Amino acid sequence: MPPRFAAPDAPSLPLHVVEEEAFADWRATRPAAEAAWLTATGFAAGLGEVALLPGTDGALAGAAAGLGNAARRARGRFHLAGAAARLPEGVFHMETDLAGAALEAEALGLLLASYRFDRYRAQTPPKAGFKAPAGVDAARVEALAAAEWLTRDLINTPASDMGPEALEDALFALAARHGATASAVRGEDLIARNFPLIHAVGRAGPQAPRLLEMRWGEAGPRLTLVGKGVCFDTGGLNLKPGESMGLMKKDMGGAASVMGLAQAIMALGLPLRLRVLIPAVENSVSSASFRPQDILRARNGLSVEVNNTDAEGRLVLADALALACEEETDLLISMATLTGAARVAVGPDIAPFYTDDDGLAAALTSAATDAADPVWRMPFHAPYETMIEPGIADLDNAPRGGFAGSITAALFLRRFVAQARYAHFDIYGWQPADAPARPKGGVGQGARAILGALPGALGL
Repeated sequence: MPPRFAAPDAPSLPLHVVEEEAFADWRATRPAAEAAWLTATGFAAGLGEVALLPGTDGALAGAAAGLGNAARRARGRFHLAGAAARLPEGVFHMETDLAGAALEAEALGLLLASYRFDRYRAQTPPKAGFKAPAGVDAARVEALAAAEWLTRDLINTPASDMGPEALEDALFALAARHGATASAVRGEDLIARNFPLIHAVGRAGPQAPRLLEMRWGEAGPRLTLVGKGVCFDTGGLNLKPGESMGLMKKDMGGAASVMGLAQAIMALGLPLRLRVLIPAVENSVSSASFRPQDILRARNGLSVEVNNTDAEGRLVLADALALACEEETDLLISMATLTGAARVAVGPDIAPFYTDDDGLAAALTSAATDAADPVWRMPFHAPYETMIEPGIADLDNAPRGGFAGSITAALFLRRFVAQARYAHFDIYGWQPADAPARPKGGVGQGARAILGALPGALGL
């Protein structure tokens, strides 16, 4: 269960949030005994420092948490989250000069710091709880935390318990919680309903491939989210080496991210009409596997030569994007753990995105800063279009040469989009090492930036 802020009337102790630059002035305002204690313990408000403050009766009177200096703060995010693990049991309220987006981000970090993936092993959460800071919309921050919880849980669950069937169950459960409707096209019905690429990629898996759909909202602008739901990716007949296959339970990170984003949208009651599409498959090896040099016909009629069965994510997304564009939508967004090339370009911490809409790009970039959810715009570079045209078919799913792999994948997806307002996110979905509010494991990327951009992008 995602954490919530303590009740506003709950007894609490102060957590003084102090910047290094302001420490001397702040210490001068404290009682003499407390100032002496801070000096004796060596607290100087460095980033991540915590000092417990004793009362005159020997009981805990509060705590101080350091924010360090501006240069150190610029090198990270969720700075107070590290303090949460070092505080004793009790409820704390922040006393700080932070305001606006910076304060909301720190409040969110305090909730995210309590995340533990405990499905298979008991985990010990932090002891301290927190009140929502004055000026922060507690319901909104709690909704963001719950959305991130859902995304992390889905990614962290291994394919033995998160195959296409379980992903379908998770989407249906999400729909039920928020009064949405959900449906699925499964197995051979994919052929009858004209989803040939989803069927081809998933037909070798132990569970039938499927196209999942959820709808919510009766009025307002239309938003369509498409998430890659490859529940495990062996690489198919172009089998991945072992070290590359080790994290492939996270190859449904796009689906997990759009489901978390959808949960936040519904929990916050945004005035829009939401549609979520998830092609859910396993890319497995069997006698039914699709093969290199197969030529497949997509839902929109384009032919695709398969030059690497490990470039399967763009295939299943292609059918889903084509379906998305068969009805009017005001904004279409796809999210996928699509290419290693994106990680080479920007590393694991940044979510690169592609769009031809300059206004949408600006809104996403601005919202990402406020939401502590870093993104970076990449180009739909038209001169590279020839790289995805093999000659024997309309498209090549895996151009040779190794150059611009994330860009060519994005260009491939754009061929299946029949409307102008589109953005594609090529996310990693994984935190490779523990960081404040982000333990090693599955992580959401880009969803908060998208959520923050929606009011401007859709005129909400």
